[in-house]
Amino acid sequence: MRSATRYTYLGPEGTFTEAALRTLPEAATRELVPMVSVPAALDAVRSGEAAAALVPIENSVEGGVTATLDELATGEPLMIYREVLLEIAFALLVRPGTRFEDIKTVTGHPVAQPQVRKWLAANLPDAVWESSASNADGARLVREGRYDAAFAGEFAAATYGLEPLVTGIHDAENAETRFVLVGRPARPAARTGADRTSLVMWQRDDHPGALLEYLQEFAVRGVNLMRIESRPTGEGMGRYCFSVDCEGHITDRRVAEALMGLKRTCAEVRFLGSYPRAGTSTGGASASGAGAGGASAGGAARGEQPDGRPGTTDGDFVAAADWLARCQDGRA
Repeated sequence: MRSATRYTYLGPEGTFTEAALRTLPEAATRELVPMVSVPAALDAVRSGEAAAALVPIENSVEGGVTATLDELATGEPLMIYREVLLEIAFALLVRPGTRFEDIKTVTGHPVAQPQVRKWLAANLPDAVWESSASNADGARLVREGRYDAAFAGEFAAATYGLEPLVTGIHDAENAETRFVLVGRPARPAARTGADRTSLVMWQRDDHPGALLEYLQEFAVRGVNLMRIESRPTGEGMGRYCFSVDCEGHITDRRVAEALMGLKRTCAEVRFLGSYPRAGTSTGGASASGAGAGGASAGGAARGEQPDGRPGTTDGDFVAAADWLARCQDGRA
């Protein structure tokens, strides 16, 4: 049964993903359903059980969230419609009465570990880390007595009947996670002038300079790459696809021409969407609302500049096409 009012997210309740989702204005009028994994959240969209899903895709410390990257590259196509940036700081959550010296085991999401590794080594060097499905799930496991402490958002403490023994934990200042709102394929979000386009591309064959050929499709048109990561295809050693974010919108001439070039040279290109960049001065998807439990989200205050360098605007491309036409018919 299709639901136009249901949004799924990486759960359970109390995750940073839920905090990011609640920064979206439309979240107040949607049924928010936690799921056990990124694939489960996205499969609910594919089946029509949910209109959209919010999932993490990139962390400023750990890099790409591989579960999301791989899920978007395979299976029935989906599309990204907006993004949210959330500043991340952890609290050490424990059962009431737990003392620092009582902590022998700790848990959290695997992406959280690199963000607290130095703090853990300095303050709990003998504690054993075991990963959990999410930071909130780690809090649940602490409540059940399976671990002594969990690294999670401070806002998760009340949900699971725990206490924050230490707050504001992070190895890197201003650490952020980027989340994306994913739905079924349709017309991309409207161009704002400060946009991001995401795609996945597959090599036609392995030869010297193959990746350079793909990158030149962007470079010669002045399209800035914001992220590129290789991911194994599962078809054997040395077989990779490339997950790419570039600056601009598919309706921009420079981006459209780059995508056409990739379509000619790659074995396959999967378009994942063009959408407003969070944190831009003109981006409509900046998360400026208050996050759950006081979590803050990156918004318009970042003041990033809109797209468009000299020689790369649509007007520049139109002028170049007119010049070429005049050359072809002897009017240059």
